[in-house]
Amino acid sequence: MNTLEQSVQDAKQVLDNHVREIIHWHFSTETGCQFWLDWAAKQDWNPSEEVQSFEDLDARFPDFQDEYLRDLQPEVWRPKGEPYNTRPFSIFETGGTTGMPKQRIGWDDYKIDYSAFSETLNDAHFPRDHYWLMIGPTGPRRLRLAIEHLANVRGCSCYFVDLDPRWVKRLIKNKQFDQAKAYMEHVIDQAHTILKNRKVSALFTTPKLLEALADRASLVDMGIKGVFCGGTTMDPQYTRFIVEEICENEVGFVPTYGNTLMGLARHKPLSPEDNYSITYYAPQPRAVLRVIDDKTDAPVDYETWGRVQLTTLTKEFFMPKFKERDEAIRRRPIEGSPWDGVAEVRPFGAMEKKIVEGVY
Repeated sequence: MNTLEQSVQDAKQVLDNHVREIIHWHFSTETGCQFWLDWAAKQDWNPSEEVQSFEDLDARFPDFQDEYLRDLQPEVWRPKGEPYNTRPFSIFETGGTTGMPKQRIGWDDYKIDYSAFSETLNDAHFPRDHYWLMIGPTGPRRLRLAIEHLANVRGCSCYFVDLDPRWVKRLIKNKQFDQAKAYMEHVIDQAHTILKNRKVSALFTTPKLLEALADRASLVDMGIKGVFCGGTTMDPQYTRFIVEEICENEVGFVPTYGNTLMGLARHKPLSPEDNYSITYYAPQPRAVLRVIDDKTDAPVDYETWGRVQLTTLTKEFFMPKFKERDEAIRRRPIEGSPWDGVAEVRPFGAMEKKIVEGVY
């Protein structure tokens, strides 16, 4: 057994141990939330006794339905255990263009996830004790707090330019392209004004907004050292364009894949053999990403497209086998992240139907 194979086995053991801990927490009458306690009472089996590994979890639990997060009141997700039983929770929205969005409650998960992510950043591209700019959704989204926490962990403060992705998608869906373009210009105007008048070394935004911002001026000339980019599809051709043209092979480029339900998956640093194909690895054991066949739920072969499935495993929130609205290529484990990766993430069904992505 080589070093990577041993790392894969070790990571599997860590995950199985974590699964047992989280299942015991969420299905104990002393610590679990009302949703899972009520769910367990309707079953003819005991999760705390019968789920001893991730494979057990996969075999016994059904797919998690997003209607649970749209239709139910948020307090059903509050764990009974300390400290969550007494601390007020935050309510975060995720997904949805119209109608009731999915909502998740939370306390400290994003701080844990983004503090860990900070350790993967290069100080040369993301200098400590400086200033950042986020161009993206704030308001009910957790992302604003997460990015500010990440900046603060690194001794930085952060400027913000707000974005309403639901409004942009609505404009595009209604074919009001002139209004969508005007809104994007309005957002870029605000960002450009900050960059002209304040010292900023790092950006967080979407690929399309980054491209629009770079049309105004060179990122290098504006003093940008590093860029976080996420939210819309980045295929290898577009990734190469961002790295070589927008970032001028000088600004550090850190693509991200994450959401309110998962946290943040880090990317494998690009190397020549990757050919600009981006692969992301979940923050396991706190979250597990798999690429599955949408009809059978079985993992697809490596280097094969399938639907992204997310399982979230924290004391704040347990969500088994949720089918994301994304598809990706299944990639092999690597050193540092010895578990499966997801690559070239794009909206599910992108090759069969037209997908409205907007700017986020």
